[in-house]
Amino acid sequence: MFASDANLEPTGNSMAQEEAEPRAERRLVAILAADIAGYSRLMGIDEEGTLRALKGHRRALIDPGIAAHRGRIVKTTGDGMLVEFASAVDAVRCAVEVQRGMVARSAEMAGEERIEFRIGINVGDIIVEGGDIFGDGVNIAARLEALCEPGGLCISRAARDHIRDKLGFPFADLGEQNVKNIARPIRAFGLTAKAIAALPAESLPRSVISAEPTPTEARPLALPDKPSIAVLPFQNMSGDPEQEYFADGMVEEIITALSRIRWLFVIARNSSFTYKGKAVDVKQVGRELGVRYVLEGSVRKAGNRMRITGQLIDAISGAHLWADHFDGSLADVFELQDKVAISVAGVIEPALQAAEIRRSVERPTNDSTAYDLYLRALSYALTWGKQGLIQALDLLGKATERDPHYCPALVLAARCHQDLHVNGWGEDPEANHREGIDLARRALHGAGDDAFVLGNAGYVLAYFGEDISVAMELADRAPALNPSFARGWVISGWLRLWSGQPDPATIHFETSLRLSPRAGGGSAFVGIGVGHFFARRFEKARAILLQSLQEHPTWAPTHRFLASCYAHMGRFDEARDIVKRLRDVTPLVIPSAAHWRNPEDREFYLQGLRLAATEPG
Repeated sequence: MFASDANLEPTGNSMAQEEAEPRAERRLVAILAADIAGYSRLMGIDEEGTLRALKGHRRALIDPGIAAHRGRIVKTTGDGMLVEFASAVDAVRCAVEVQRGMVARSAEMAGEERIEFRIGINVGDIIVEGGDIFGDGVNIAARLEALCEPGGLCISRAARDHIRDKLGFPFADLGEQNVKNIARPIRAFGLTAKAIAALPAESLPRSVISAEPTPTEARPLALPDKPSIAVLPFQNMSGDPEQEYFADGMVEEIITALSRIRWLFVIARNSSFTYKGKAVDVKQVGRELGVRYVLEGSVRKAGNRMRITGQLIDAISGAHLWADHFDGSLADVFELQDKVAISVAGVIEPALQAAEIRRSVERPTNDSTAYDLYLRALSYALTWGKQGLIQALDLLGKATERDPHYCPALVLAARCHQDLHVNGWGEDPEANHREGIDLARRALHGAGDDAFVLGNAGYVLAYFGEDISVAMELADRAPALNPSFARGWVISGWLRLWSGQPDPATIHFETSLRLSPRAGGGSAFVGIGVGHFFARRFEKARAILLQSLQEHPTWAPTHRFLASCYAHMGRFDEARDIVKRLRDVTPLVIPSAAHWRNPEDREFYLQGLRLAATEPG
């Protein structure tokens, strides 16, 4: 149920196998190579000034831009850098925005003192070793950079093919180029500095890139393309300087926990800790760090107990989105740090997502990126209703038209098909089956370490009959990657229920509720009720399922299990009443229930449901 969230290595016996060196890690990425045009000349004119200016460009423009577009700086040299991106679209967007930002930052400098970058981008297979990357894919990016004019951008045909239908930048075909140490000619495409400067502002996405006119007159950083947050140092209210280490360590743990949320841009510790010991204006922090949300808090010690408070604030409006406190014993301070960090991340994620959904829904419908469309779809998918799922699928279709590789949208669409199928709401159940599996598999291709995508893809594949042990491995990676991901625990709980493990499933559901106690019981609450049902604790199951049905009266599976529960309790009039209400929700009263892998569980469930659906006499 979506509504609230929900590699096998070969082995061998030979000594030679065990002692063999591990296979090199390879992956397909977008590689960006950049250098400074005329670096030696600039250093000859003013060595210290050039280095100071370069550091300023890196700090205010280049490094935040790379981070905002999910890039990784592999290495830097005196006059250049090598950066890895998962997407050619992200690499090209980042390069164009950096070049535009450099023009603005250098506008008042003399021509001979301006720092201008040349940038080359290629998409290719690389070898990863010790954090560095190697191979022809890297070499080609470097050769393309050498072909580029100052302030411009040169990309390979492979990169051009990846961005052709996604970015409308006017690249010129430079033809086949013979370059050093590359055996075959390279088809290159160029974007000049003049062409980049002429791009209309509306053709560029929102970005953290900011053009600072002078080092002393900084403009606010623009917001990233995704939700952004800074965690400020927590105040030590204990009057005990020795507790500073605890407060600082806990904030570091919170930053780490939030960084596991792939859709969230988190400011690094080194930046947020520049505010330590200062009285701050949250709105000013948002402007200076380029974030929409700020988390602040305090730590107070009393005896052997510690109270940690936190509050989440919208740095644009100043509105408080969430506030709470956590109490614990100092007997194990590291365990307490971990507990608070996971708990804070667990409650912040749904709070931020709800805030982002509200912002997206309120935005004019003609201002729709793939991400905005996804957020609007998510708001419909969480309604526990047929029409909401249909509207969500329409929006998700538009999102994946804009970006066919947008994995969260793909896997959310898969969940919508699954929800339509389990409720009996789809006009063509077989089509829901096919589409659900196809979308889940497509999402997995680019999932990487995205806990949301991995968990939900495993859920859909298991429901539609794929190998449940493989699906469970996928689902279990979600909470392993992000222990504060409450929905990940819900998903792994349901797969354990389907495989006949009600008690472990209940533990996972309860973990989810502890992480996100204010988000409503939702699917975790239903799961606990179903777990009690299969454990033959009928009275507990009845009470929980009945309460869930009052909160979400359109959800067919809850009706079915409650009806079956009443029947097994011998309370047939109440069972038939629930079936009557079920028929108002869906024509599918008795499903196949093939996703319940334990035959005894499946038959026990269906037996009660059939009894409930049988008229007396």
